[in-house]
Amino acid sequence: MEIEVRGNTAYAYTGGKAFDPRLPAVVFIHGAGADHSVWVLQSRYLAHHGYGVLAVDLPGHGRSRGAPLERIEDMADWIVALLDAAGVNTAALVGHSMGSLVALECAGRYEARVSRLALLGTAFPMRVTGPLLEAARSDEPTAHRMINVWSNAAWAHYPNNPGPGTWVLGANVRLMERQRPGALYADLAACNNYAAGLERARAARAPALLLLGARDLMTPPRAAQELAQNLNGARIVTLAGCGHNMMAEQPDEVLDALLAFLREA
Repeated sequence: MEIEVRGNTAYAYTGGKAFDPRLPAVVFIHGAGADHSVWVLQSRYLAHHGYGVLAVDLPGHGRSRGAPLERIEDMADWIVALLDAAGVNTAALVGHSMGSLVALECAGRYEARVSRLALLGTAFPMRVTGPLLEAARSDEPTAHRMINVWSNAAWAHYPNNPGPGTWVLGANVRLMERQRPGALYADLAACNNYAAGLERARAARAPALLLLGARDLMTPPRAAQELAQNLNGARIVTLAGCGHNMMAEQPDEVLDALLAFLREA
């Protein structure tokens, strides 16, 4: 669906059903250089099983207009503005990689708006190597290749993929290629510069889940430990054999973990 947010048209995938703000809301927030399509399985399942789903395209990504936002804090403000525009008072936030920082920032500064907090492929600080930042700034195809090598566990390489007709590496490259020039660099720089993670974690009140990939090279599980310690009662679930691109590599396992978390009393 298209919705007006801060003077620009924003897009959110609703899982194949019309969005109903009266249902328990789940907002999916993508990572750097991505868009709503990374959540296609999880968002569609929840939309057909009792949830109101908004899998967003952040500004400058996918179908959302406007320039890419340059700070995690600004992205969090935009998410809250989208909730207002959609008529949603509280929502469960599910964020992957950069999106996990956005969700965390929301939970720490807008506690009353966040009912649950799921952080996938997360870390704090989320440092980005200098060569990758430079490639994202000046040579995006090289940056895409670097990300693809680091974000997938070895077993996900063709032809060993989660389902027939799925090519994890190829799909990931095409996803990054279709984003606007400059969006990837803005995203990675925002992750690298974000400094408020532990402060926001301590302020967050929503139940939290950290879903991590055991073979994640971009945000390895050890890089999320301090964040988990500062989130009150956070649960950690680690997916064996999984890399950073977990929604593509292990889509069913990701969905199962989210369902168990969302359905808790």
